[in-house]
Amino acid sequence: MSARDGTIESDSLLSVSTSDGKRKPRAWLTWANAVLIFGAAAIVFPTMFDVARFNWSTEQGGHGPIVLATGLWLLWRETRTIHGLEKRSIAVPASITAVFLILYVMARITGIIEIEAFAMYGALVGSAFMFLDGKILRRLWFPLFYLALAIPPPDSVVAAITQPIKIMISQEAVNLLYALGYPVASSGVTIQIAQFELLVAAACAGLNSIISLSAICLLYVYLRHRSDPSYLLTLVLMIIPVTIFSNFIRVVLLILITFYLGEATAQGFLHDFAGLLMFAVALVTIFLLDELVSPLFNARRRLEKS
Repeated sequence: MSARDGTIESDSLLSVSTSDGKRKPRAWLTWANAVLIFGAAAIVFPTMFDVARFNWSTEQGGHGPIVLATGLWLLWRETRTIHGLEKRSIAVPASITAVFLILYVMARITGIIEIEAFAMYGALVGSAFMFLDGKILRRLWFPLFYLALAIPPPDSVVAAITQPIKIMISQEAVNLLYALGYPVASSGVTIQIAQFELLVAAACAGLNSIISLSAICLLYVYLRHRSDPSYLLTLVLMIIPVTIFSNFIRVVLLILITFYLGEATAQGFLHDFAGLLMFAVALVTIFLLDELVSPLFNARRRLEKS
């Protein structure tokens, strides 16, 4: 904090304080910042347009607009509380940004949207490191990480991760329903229920939205428990099991719909309804786990204070 001609300036990221206690915005509109904003817009808008067209319009990427909107809100929310803006050396961040920009151009030419979006995001974060102190970016770690979830991962990576889980979920769903007396069995990539066949890939398609579920649960956990890192980490570790459990419920429901209402019905409106139910199950499960774990951490805090 410094004083010049009766004016006291704080190191706030977005504003300064004057001697009368009022806050006024910093002067951001400089030539350097204008060039930076124009350059960022030149790579962000065409890439995000393609991401919205090819990924956000699918079930797997439908969470993208929600993550982007809430992530930008989180970023704005966090920057309002940050102090200590400092200049930093730009040599190393500039080199990293240049590497991401080269990767961006190559991906743009070849049309690999996943790599293009990743390179765009890396270039933006590298540019932020050029102008903001590292301590500030460490304070913004969650909004920056959360925003990255709006970028589509490569389909091959998603398939490699989810395929074993899909097989496990479908087998356990079959085992449960068989134990309950239903005429159900699985063979390879199909589930046989009475005279109907259901593809495992279709039944477990909801697992492709594991990033969507994880993002929504992460946002809830962070906003509610960010002040307690151990509590935050505990609930974060529960998110993947919760998403798998919610997908298991979805698969069981789709098999039952197929059995009682037919294959056509299971692949129609009720298929989308099962997807919505999966999100509801995941959120409710996280809420319940939060309520169950909360007394344990409250008891630990009381012991630490005594």
